[in-house]
Amino acid sequence: MIEFYPQIKHAHIGLALASGALFALRGAAALAGMRWPHWLAVRWTSWSVDTALLTAALMLLTILPGALYANGWLAVKVTLIVVYVVLGVLTLKRGRSRGARAGFYVAALATFAMIYSIARAHHPLGFLHVHFA
Repeated sequence: MIEFYPQIKHAHIGLALASGALFALRGAAALAGMRWPHWLAVRWTSWSVDTALLTAALMLLTILPGALYANGWLAVKVTLIVVYVVLGVLTLKRGRSRGARAGFYVAALATFAMIYSIARAHHPLGFLHVHFA
């Protein structure tokens, strides 16, 4: 399966960016009081993208060598993904007030940015990591 690594990696990156963009769009529209972010077709699209993203992630996990994860970046990334999902649910469904949902939305976007940063750097601190050569 290693021969498919480049395709799976590119699919994973594209799906991650699509998932984040879809959440950003749905969250902004929901905060603006629009109804379409809660339509079943929009939710199904989001679930489909996230399912494909998780599938690609699990495929990468099975084909990459274990030594790649020695510095803990993947554990931090997975932990932040859980935080991101919780913040997303609070933004779109569970937030008690518009102000609270807006705060959860900003926190979710910041968490997504950190997840992206960690994935790019392959370091638990992401963009906060200063690499001196």
